[in-house]
Amino acid sequence: MATEETYTHGHHESVLRSHAWRTAENSAAYLLAHLGPGLRVLDVGCGPGTITAGLARLVSPGPVVGVDAAAEAVARAREGTGPAANLRYTVGDAYRLGHPDDAFDVVHAHQVLQHLADPVAALREMRRVCKPGGLVAARDADYASFAWAPPDPRLDEWLALYRAVARANGGEPDAGRRLLGWAHAAGLRRVRAFASVWCFATPRDRAWWGGMWADRIRDSAIAGRARELGLADSAALNRIAGAFRDWSAHPDGWFAVPHGEILATK
Repeated sequence: MATEETYTHGHHESVLRSHAWRTAENSAAYLLAHLGPGLRVLDVGCGPGTITAGLARLVSPGPVVGVDAAAEAVARAREGTGPAANLRYTVGDAYRLGHPDDAFDVVHAHQVLQHLADPVAALREMRRVCKPGGLVAARDADYASFAWAPPDPRLDEWLALYRAVARANGGEPDAGRRLLGWAHAAGLRRVRAFASVWCFATPRDRAWWGGMWADRIRDSAIAGRARELGLADSAALNRIAGAFRDWSAHPDGWFAVPHGEILATK
């Protein structure tokens, strides 16, 4: 992300807990078959580096750079993913990546474009640092497509609130469905579009997802921004947190998080 923009989730522990769960396998499966030893990879918006480290293992000894606008996320990545000779992390801006033209074989971004005021400009910058014939890869959630059971009007309230906060921050929470159009607008070629889903339905997964969101909706930057905008008060946020706790305890609880994905050629 760009340092001057607002990251809707912030960096509360509940957010970092979610990010640290992500791996190359559960969050970039559409890309993995295109990776191999020796490729140069840039991971834009790397967060705590758990996806980045997985990419580094797959392309070793090729160099991998993770970049994030948040210094605290970069510090956590450096501390948490372990040493690797081909991996480094830097603080940087998605609109000004600080690398020369054609520097990487693969430029990847996971859950980044949805938070940017100008995702097309970010894709153009990703295209710039990608070598001719290289791959630009992006994956973003599509909040309007989220689905769950059993139904609960409090979770409907949560989704409407999140989308309103994200848009007030200048982002696009339904980014998944827009990636193809954004890639075309950025001048990328041979754009292939896909979709995949995170699904939380086991007792363990429900406890993790529901507990994480119960904490996030009360304590993260989303909560503060919702109050600031007058979209929710503490009672409403506690009500939504209760919905996630109730959902996570329900034996029929099921939650699907669809994502759009693109692979494109410079």
